[in-house]
Amino acid sequence: MDTILVIDDQADVRMAAIVALNQIGYQCIEAQGPEQALELISSTAISLILLDMNFKLDTTSGAEGLRFLQQLQTLSANIPVVVMTAWASVDVAVKAMQLGAVDFVEKPWNNLRLTAVVQQQLKQQKTNHDNACLKALHSTSDANYIALSATMQQLLAHAKRAAQTNASILITGENGTGKSLLAHYIHQHSNRSEQRFVSVNIGAIAPSLFESELFGHKKGAFTDVKEDRLGRFEIANGGTLFLDEIATLPLELQSKMLRVLESQEFEVLGSSQTQIADVRIIAATNAELAKAIAEGEFRRDLLFRLNTIELHIPPLRERPEDIVELANHLLATHSKKYQRSSMTLTDEARLALTQYHWPGNVRELSHCVERAVIMSDNDNIDASDLTLEQPSSEVSNSATDKQSLPLLPLEELEKQMIQKALAEFNGNVIAAGEFLGLSKSAIYRRIDKHQLDLKEVNS
Repeated sequence: MDTILVIDDQADVRMAAIVALNQIGYQCIEAQGPEQALELISSTAISLILLDMNFKLDTTSGAEGLRFLQQLQTLSANIPVVVMTAWASVDVAVKAMQLGAVDFVEKPWNNLRLTAVVQQQLKQQKTNHDNACLKALHSTSDANYIALSATMQQLLAHAKRAAQTNASILITGENGTGKSLLAHYIHQHSNRSEQRFVSVNIGAIAPSLFESELFGHKKGAFTDVKEDRLGRFEIANGGTLFLDEIATLPLELQSKMLRVLESQEFEVLGSSQTQIADVRIIAATNAELAKAIAEGEFRRDLLFRLNTIELHIPPLRERPEDIVELANHLLATHSKKYQRSSMTLTDEARLALTQYHWPGNVRELSHCVERAVIMSDNDNIDASDLTLEQPSSEVSNSATDKQSLPLLPLEELEKQMIQKALAEFNGNVIAAGEFLGLSKSAIYRRIDKHQLDLKEVNS
């Protein structure tokens, strides 16, 4: 229910406004003046303010009301203000609008005018909030999950059943298996499907920005912050929040995440008001969390909050029945993207696809098909168009290869392996990272650490 704060030094005026607004379903609180009002704003979620412009200093200038509007701007409260005045002063009204007031009513008011203004401004406030949420969201595509193999059909059956609940879900699996797509699939089969699906890559957030990214901040919350920012929990309110690469969450921040998941409450940075996090949590990781817990890098109690239901996606090499169907789907998608029509896979291409071991899983398959669509001279994709040769950087299990491995400091060996992988995959950072078992954020961090020049690597 919307709460309206009525600020006036006359009790009968406050009561008249409250009675009129109560009759159309609004909850009201009251304050005798700006000081008391500021105390209420700091502790209560206010939807709209009705503000008298004149209090003790004089009777006509509106100076105290204008000063209150300035203080409200400093607080970055983002609350619509409708001013009330017994004198139809154009100058005071204009000054109030310049300081953020959204409308004004003249005392004594007509109740129909008062309630119409309040309803209109609350509706506009909701529209502004929804627009801000939409602006903050990244575009997402419909979940189109292809599953012919028995293991994947069983996984999707479990996912559908889990989707009907509000239980937290943890999705595990290697890089590139389609964890985010499965999260979309769960959301679309849940009772929150009409609400927002919001995704955040935990591994890509700097620890210093974690709270701001997840919970949002108010203007002035810290240095150089000049506007409000909606956090992912607020954007996802009523819907689903997908926390990708959850294992990369720093240990010192895991307690904050745990508190929000346990209490379903959070505070925007720079605000003392508590908000409710009505979100369904889906998390994903390619890491072995049991090992991370044993090594003291992940909290066991946080895992218990995340994995009420755990779904594991098998790697592509363990479900060969899906490979050709996935390839055909990706071929249609990329053909449309690059305006190539009627492209098909030859029998030799389909055989090559099923015999390849796919270390990068579905993501590597997508890159492979996309590359073939771009480079093929005709509409029939052959095995030679797929370039599925084993990478030369792959380490053999033979004794000879083990003996030829150079003895180098770990840092230097890591640098050389990254260079070789980048060269093998023609500078494709994502593919190189997947081959090395590194996430997108992890491979880029190591490239930066070793000061590798991608142009030189690819030359």
